[in-house]
Amino acid sequence: MSPILTTHTAGATTTCAWETSDPQYVAYHNDQWGRPVLDSQELFAKLCLDGQQAGLSWLTILRKQKNYEKAFHQFNPQEIVKMTEDDVMSLMQDKGIVRNKLKIKSVIKNAHAFQHIEQIMPFNLYLWQFTQYRIIQNNCKTKSDVATTSPASDAMAKALKKVGFSFVGSTICYAFMQAVGMVNDHLVGCPCHSALKTQQAAVEERLLALKRSTTVA
Repeated sequence: MSPILTTHTAGATTTCAWETSDPQYVAYHNDQWGRPVLDSQELFAKLCLDGQQAGLSWLTILRKQKNYEKAFHQFNPQEIVKMTEDDVMSLMQDKGIVRNKLKIKSVIKNAHAFQHIEQIMPFNLYLWQFTQYRIIQNNCKTKSDVATTSPASDAMAKALKKVGFSFVGSTICYAFMQAVGMVNDHLVGCPCHSALKTQQAAVEERLLALKRSTTVA
């Protein structure tokens, strides 16, 4: 989700490209969006949820996130790959999620693709390689400065589709990259921008350590 709208909390205005009074949305912006994620299963979950957003608002999916976690075994790929067509038909009756058969089946398809990648390299490193294991620090001043795709998201989308992922176009991949901290697209006037920037060195050192340990293994 490209940030499109200024959040208001406790009488104070945070200057970012968001505008909402919804408490859940405000909390998501302040506490989650753009925070670097390194855990493979958490990255898988976020990528799947971003795919569910296609054609909808992120707030719609955010409000249904707990239902998705229950429906898809807390996004554990090892459990999701065991799901059958009967499970799909059952989920088509679940009002707690978006009842789109292609989207439901995409999560199962993505879990199989996740396992394929994991046979080659850890999923977290696979995804972070598209930013060369670094956080891309943008300096957007207004919402019109915020991109919706990038060469990195183009490459990620192409690679993910090749191994079997679905609902992973470049726009979805860029939204995912923003959400999991691969790209810092908080506006420079937002306190979150500078807060996340200070984490860059530590996050990148952890990524390089993971890469080195994988290479050694």
